Amino acid sequence: MCGVIGWLDFTRDMCRERDVVDAMVDTMRDRGPDGTGTWFGPHVAIGQRRLAVIDIEGGGQPMVAAVGPHELPVALVHTGEVYNFRELRRELVGRGHRFDTACDTEVVLRAYLEWGVGCVERLDGMFAFAVWDGVREELVLARDRFGVKPLYYHPLPAGVLFASEPKGLLANPLFRPEVSEHALPILFNARLALPGETPLSDLYEVKPGHVVRVDRAGRHEYPYWRLVSWEHTDDLARTVGTVRRLLTEAVDRQLVADVPLGTMLSGGLDSTVLTALAVRSGRRGGDGPMRSFTVGFAGDERDFRPTALRPDRDGPYALLAARHLGTAHRDVTLDPRDVPSGVGPVLRARDLPTLGQFDGSNYLLAKAMREDVTVVLSGQAADEVFGGYPWFHREETVWGDTFPWLGNAPRLTDCLAPDVRRRIRPDETERDRYQTLRARVPRLPGETGLDARMREVLYFSLTGPLAYLLDAVDRIGMSVGLEMRVPFCDHRLVEYLWNVPWSMKVADGREKSLLRMAAEDLVPPEIRWRAKSGYPAMHDPAHDAEVRRAARAVADDDTSPLAGLLDADRVRAVAEGTDDTMTHVSGAHFLVPLVEVDRWLRAYGLGVRS
Repeated sequence: MCGVIGWLDFTRDMCRERDVVDAMVDTMRDRGPDGTGTWFGPHVAIGQRRLAVIDIEGGGQPMVAAVGPHELPVALVHTGEVYNFRELRRELVGRGHRFDTACDTEVVLRAYLEWGVGCVERLDGMFAFAVWDGVREELVLARDRFGVKPLYYHPLPAGVLFASEPKGLLANPLFRPEVSEHALPILFNARLALPGETPLSDLYEVKPGHVVRVDRAGRHEYPYWRLVSWEHTDDLARTVGTVRRLLTEAVDRQLVADVPLGTMLSGGLDSTVLTALAVRSGRRGGDGPMRSFTVGFAGDERDFRPTALRPDRDGPYALLAARHLGTAHRDVTLDPRDVPSGVGPVLRARDLPTLGQFDGSNYLLAKAMREDVTVVLSGQAADEVFGGYPWFHREETVWGDTFPWLGNAPRLTDCLAPDVRRRIRPDETERDRYQTLRARVPRLPGETGLDARMREVLYFSLTGPLAYLLDAVDRIGMSVGLEMRVPFCDHRLVEYLWNVPWSMKVADGREKSLLRMAAEDLVPPEIRWRAKSGYPAMHDPAHDAEVRRAARAVADDDTSPLAGLLDADRVRAVAEGTDDTMTHVSGAHFLVPLVEVDRWLRAYGLGVRS
């Protein structure tokens, strides 16, 4: 697990750019506290900062191989984990390759030498890597199937800049960030971003499951993996058994580590199942029982109020699960007054607007977990693949002609000034993205009715919303040197579930029926039948009052980067309201992105151009 950077320019002598390259590498310090390295060719430089998880002593990067009679270099930097690296290593040894380390990075390099870019189809894991192929004079950028590991790039006239995080590019004077007002809809709701899209002009992400190749002729991008629809022929019993087997195998593979590991245990179905399977595997990267962690807030007993997405508190259920499974459990209870202190570090980690209290508490939780472990398993993506969110189960949101997770809730772009709304047409932006993704749904010929619609609904959630959550999981964890793994993103599991009919996904009349039935012997009945509850939100009245005050201040501040773009009266009206929605705890929660976009623009010295 690391941070990587690179610079390719066929018109430059890169050996003259060492100071800039070193500055780019240094921005990855938080992602890689255990080591650093760079490699230079005539027109290319790559670098890496390392967090050591496998082969602590032998996994330094960049890794370089000399190829052919002229010993031309093939150089690799890699971030993430390849869970099947031992199987691949055995196959490569059988094909004549020799290894000097026990790490997965060398397996990726040798796999590239053996199979070329096609090696990505053989990798099982969460990864992003860059290969400079001196034989072909080509740079290859690749990202895992769901984009768990980030990889950004900025095209140049004769090459490209790339890095695990935008800050790596910002350290190079050739990248001059700009924000267009047409990006405001995805700034105010990052879940609307299409794969590969960012709010900064000319900054892109390598799309999940894609490869980008850059040579003297230019840039070429293509997918190496995508969901495919086929008829599901297994009966319910066989389906449940297959889900159990696939999930067990995914958890077992992802427990490979040479460092202490644990699980995030909220007391919900997803995290409890993962923890139960992890405990059964017996692997824990250290002595003693499996470690588990949950988060809560001081004062919740007094301030908590149920909402559609958060009907109850996690704490009591997490404690029940930990006792049932015998984990070494730690309840990280945060003082609401401390949570804002975590927002600044997350802003620096993401180089993009945060989600305020949610990212702040996540950061403090990650920091606390890092005191005990280096790797944790997270239940992210279970709701997207099994159908757990409330909007999957409400007729008005399922059949509404928009993203179900938005429904008929107000949009923050409603707070833009009327002339800005006329120019950028945010409603059309949302509609265009909806229709674009709907056209990409891998359909099953002849499928109609609810099954066909739920295939669309699940596909929407597997793109923007899941991409945003996975990015948060990675960036927040890596900012404190914590690797978060997501077994529910195992591509074999997702491919199988994608084709299970919706009627089976709700076979017992509840959300996530298949997961519940597959885990019948693993978790206590109180947790097996617990309703979906999202990541905890603070209900602290003082925090909500501060968010409302800050939103009004942004709207009234002529020095704000958003000055002239907002309808101040509309912002004040929202700030004074108290209504919640299916996804928002309160009006204050709804306004958080406005406050955080203002904070981000100020921190990075950005304006919004028309």
